Amino acid sequence: MGTVTTTDGQAAENLIARLTGQLREQGALTEPQWATALREVPRHLFIPETAWFTANHAGAPKGRFALHDDPAAWWSAVYSDTSVILQTDDGEGDPLSGKGTFSSSVSAPGIVIPFLQLLTPRKGDRILEIGTGSGWTAALLSWAAGHDGITSIEVDAQVAAQAAATLQKAGYAPNLIVGDGVKGCLERAPYDRVHVTAGVAHIPMAWIEQTRPGGTIVMPWHGSGRIGHQLRLTVLNNTTAVGRFHGTASFMMLREQRYNARWSSHCYEEADVSTTELHPRTLGEADLGAQLMFAALAPRVGWHDVSDGTAYSLLMYELDDQEATGSWAACDFEPGAVEFQVTQYGKRRLWDELSSAYLQWVSLGCPSYNRFGATVDRSGVHLWLDHPGASSWTMPVL
Repeated sequence: MGTVTTTDGQAAENLIARLTGQLREQGALTEPQWATALREVPRHLFIPETAWFTANHAGAPKGRFALHDDPAAWWSAVYSDTSVILQTDDGEGDPLSGKGTFSSSVSAPGIVIPFLQLLTPRKGDRILEIGTGSGWTAALLSWAAGHDGITSIEVDAQVAAQAAATLQKAGYAPNLIVGDGVKGCLERAPYDRVHVTAGVAHIPMAWIEQTRPGGTIVMPWHGSGRIGHQLRLTVLNNTTAVGRFHGTASFMMLREQRYNARWSSHCYEEADVSTTELHPRTLGEADLGAQLMFAALAPRVGWHDVSDGTAYSLLMYELDDQEATGSWAACDFEPGAVEFQVTQYGKRRLWDELSSAYLQWVSLGCPSYNRFGATVDRSGVHLWLDHPGASSWTMPVL
C-alpha cells in the first residue's frame, strides 16, 4: 500500500492495525490472510470524502464525516467497524443526510471479513459476487483469487459506475456487470464460489445451478424475524445445496425481495382479542435457535418490541405485506398482570404461529443455534436439526 499519512501525523497503517486488533478481539477476524488483505486493499480508497457513517456497535463513530472538514475524525471513522452509506432511496435521496431508506453501502469490516472467511476463496477460483456496491469486496476477492475469475453484478447503474471508477483507480479489474443478480451470470458459469452482499429471503435457484458441485455460496439469509443469518451452503448438484448458520447478519435486502417492516393496527375493530399466559418478552427476546424455529414454522413474520421500562408489547406483522394491510398481532404485558392480552387480525394468526413455534423449540429441548442447518432445493428451504436426514421443516418457495 505504501505509507499514507493522515493530517494528524498518524499513518493509515496504524489505524488499520488498530481495526485489525479490534476485529480479532471480537472474533470477527480469525484467519491471518484477511489481516493482510485489510492492509493491502485499504478501505479508505472506497469511501467518499464526505459520507454518512452508521455505527455497528456501541461506541463506533456515526453521523456525517468529511475529510476536508475534520481529517482525523474521517480517517478514524473509515477504519472503525462502521457501515458507510453510498445511496438512499435508490438514488432519489441525499446519502449525506442520514435520512431515508438506505439502498447501498460499504458494509462494516466486522461483517465483511466473517463472510469472506466463510467463502474461503482460493487463487484461481471463479467467483460470482451479487452486489458490487462500493467495489471494496470485489477488490478483496480479486486480491484473494485473482481478478480474472471475479464477476460482480450490481443492479444500480449509478452505483456500478462509481464502483468501476473506484476499482480502476485502486488497481483492480474484476468483470463488472450491471444487471439483476438474482439471475446470476450464466455466461461465466460455473462458479467455485458465490458471494452475496445483500439480504436474501427467497434463495434463487440460479445461484445453485451456476455453481459447480462442491462449490460454496454465502449469504445473509432473512427468513423471518428482525435479523438475518450468515448462511454457508455447499452445492450438491444443480438443484440442491446444504449448509449451516454461522451467526447473525442484517443487510439491505435484494431490491426485488425488500419487505415490509411496519406494524399497522388497521381494521382494529375487526380484530380478535384473547389472552395468554406466555409472556410476550419470552418470544421477543428468544434464543437464536428459537428464532430459526420461528423462520421454519412462522415464515416471513417480523416483529417490533416496545417497552417503557415497565410495560412491554410485541408487535407482529407479515414481512411480505408491502402495503401493511395484511395480518398483524400484538401481545401486551402490563405489570402485575397474570395473563396478557393478545390482539390478532387477518388470515394468519401471527401470535399463534410464533408462540406455537417457540413451544415446539422448547419441546425439542431448546436446541442451540449451531445445531440447525438448511437444505435448499426447488421446493424451498428445509431447516433441519443436527443433520440433513433428521427432522426438518420446509419454507416453501413463494
